[in-house]
Amino acid sequence: MIAEVIVDIAHSQVDKVFDYIALDNTQKGQRVLVPFGKKLIEGYVINLKETSLVPPEKLKKIAKHLEDYPLILPEMLELSDFMIKHNHLKKVDTLRLFLPSGIIKEKVKPLLKTTILVSDFNKDEIKSSLRKNSKNQFALLDFVKPQTVYKKGELIQMFGASAIEKFLEMGIFKESKQQELRKPEITQKQDKTVKLNEEQQKILEELKIPTTHLIFGVTGSGKTEIYMHAIKRALSEGKTAIMLVPEIGLTPQVVGLFKARFGDDVAILHSGLSMGERFDEWQRIRFGQANIVVGARSAIFAPLQNVGIIVIDEEHDGSYKSDSNPRFYTHDIAMFRAKYNNCPLVLGSATPCIESFQKAKNGEFKLHKLLVRANKKDMPKVQIVDMKQEMLAGNTGMFSRILQSDLKDTLNSKNQAMIFCNRRGFASYMICKQCGWVAKCEDCDATLVYHKDENLLKCHFCGKRYKALTNCPDCKSAYIKMGTIGTQRVAEELSHLFPDVKILRMDFDTTQNKSSHAKILEEFSNTKPCILVGTQMIAKGHDFPNVTLVGIVEADMGLHYSDFRANERTFALLTQVAGRAGRADKLGKIVLQTYMPKHFVYRFMANYDYQSFFEQEIAVRQMAKFPPFAYVVRILLSSEKQEDARNMTSDIKQDLDRLYKDDNNILFCKAMKSPVSRIQNKFRYQILLRISTNKFDEIMDKIYEITDKYQKPSVSTFVEINPNNLS
Repeated sequence: MIAEVIVDIAHSQVDKVFDYIALDNTQKGQRVLVPFGKKLIEGYVINLKETSLVPPEKLKKIAKHLEDYPLILPEMLELSDFMIKHNHLKKVDTLRLFLPSGIIKEKVKPLLKTTILVSDFNKDEIKSSLRKNSKNQFALLDFVKPQTVYKKGELIQMFGASAIEKFLEMGIFKESKQQELRKPEITQKQDKTVKLNEEQQKILEELKIPTTHLIFGVTGSGKTEIYMHAIKRALSEGKTAIMLVPEIGLTPQVVGLFKARFGDDVAILHSGLSMGERFDEWQRIRFGQANIVVGARSAIFAPLQNVGIIVIDEEHDGSYKSDSNPRFYTHDIAMFRAKYNNCPLVLGSATPCIESFQKAKNGEFKLHKLLVRANKKDMPKVQIVDMKQEMLAGNTGMFSRILQSDLKDTLNSKNQAMIFCNRRGFASYMICKQCGWVAKCEDCDATLVYHKDENLLKCHFCGKRYKALTNCPDCKSAYIKMGTIGTQRVAEELSHLFPDVKILRMDFDTTQNKSSHAKILEEFSNTKPCILVGTQMIAKGHDFPNVTLVGIVEADMGLHYSDFRANERTFALLTQVAGRAGRADKLGKIVLQTYMPKHFVYRFMANYDYQSFFEQEIAVRQMAKFPPFAYVVRILLSSEKQEDARNMTSDIKQDLDRLYKDDNNILFCKAMKSPVSRIQNKFRYQILLRISTNKFDEIMDKIYEITDKYQKPSVSTFVEINPNNLS
């Protein structure tokens, strides 16, 4: 039997199938060790066949099976083929997505704990054979019970190693090794199963249809309860389920809810787990010990079999697109798995992405609407504050008079508030007021952000740190000004205004540790009064019944990006953060601070009018030929040598121009420096194209062919379709 093997080397020259002579019991999807050149290399069996075109004398034999079972399921092998074609990825890059980090090169192994089984024994008879001064042995004998299993390490800690060894010699103890699962810390929630209302029940019934469903429901309308009922139904049919959330910060809260209802049938997969935890959770899923997987983007690759439903909550969120290698869109993977398993795919959001809502309106997706909250309470009132008027009135601080007053009332009532600022750090830049010099990273074309608690300047692209400035390096002036505010500065200002109130902060800087998300949310949940300051981490999915006020500072920053999605992202983010208030019996209020109070995004957002926002936005997209009426394609090139990146960009652009000179399907094609022209000492250039939906696949094949032709080790090249980030 011949095994087709992909070797685990991420290089285009070896990104192909190699034939090897199979061992007895070699299986598709198995991880193996194969001779490759002068080394033994890990690889994956993707197919078995009877014969090979390679002459028999040149065929080598698989050296070893690394497991006695397939790591990669048949479904995933087909998914790999789909991703290779659809996303133009290397074969091995797709296969790695299906495995827990650490299993490759055996960086992590099952955690084996040595256990002691106590046999039947006669206590008096054993005591008579012991020395009278063997206190630990007598104590150990009194402690243990026959036919009981103990952890060896714990017994050694209590009674010493020599006592344990003595009883092992005597045959009273029998030693064995058992796997101990590394379980992620989860705060267990109380299960509050509620009866679905008429609208929810109708949607639940329609979710039986194996197609793509879009639930457009306002925040607090009970989408999560529908998901849980649908998953329960799938389990009752002997099937499994995947539940995706956009942020790691949301996972503890969602998992807590699911654990309360489904117990140990729930497994977690996300990048915040330790390598060992991820490995053990993956194994539980692979061997059917958990039938529900909750997690962020990577959980879509969970090794579940017989999937009965896939849910993508907050489906509009940009984190569902991978913007680093290997690049993929979670929705595409979910659609493939749903079709493979003939099961429903459920997308849910209060602010669906424009493309999804357009597909729902066109009938490609089945649309369901939940336009009122499940508790029938009104949506929180949004008050738009013009910060220009605040300045004219003499208020130059970061908080409007209305927000300060509402914060006082909220805290005096022993309630909670959230303050949203979508920029971390203390100040977004440092500038010399005398000569205009701005602090930038040496390795990136990026402004450094000031972090006051460490008194450091940090690059948010490469993570490099610099000492904070006291004088300008250029003109030596001491007149250093700090730029736009970040979460750190907001939290500090609030602590001055309300010194007796607990101020918590949730952003990338405060959530570096593994369990920090859960700890911050738990502390906020249990502290009244309290203010939580945060970036978009606090905007989605959280449900705190005592939050009655949400303040939005620097609301305008999202509108100033040169990206066709700027309006959509701002509307979605502000609507989501507004939805954190008034989720229980208490009324909620939103104070939105802006310098552009008449902008249409705020007008529609204040009325929670997504459908009017959609109609205006889709009209602009259609006129300008942006998605969903065309595709945006970016070819991104980066190199440590600027000349290499620039020359390859020019070569690819010339080939594209020659090929599509008179093609009306190419609506736009320009080469340029990337807006962030250098990251980690690599110079970045890009070619942007807008391509009509006609012949798109055919044109993409040609684009891939051209970019592949110019591949060379010194330049990294990525082709992205409808990228999330054009900077």
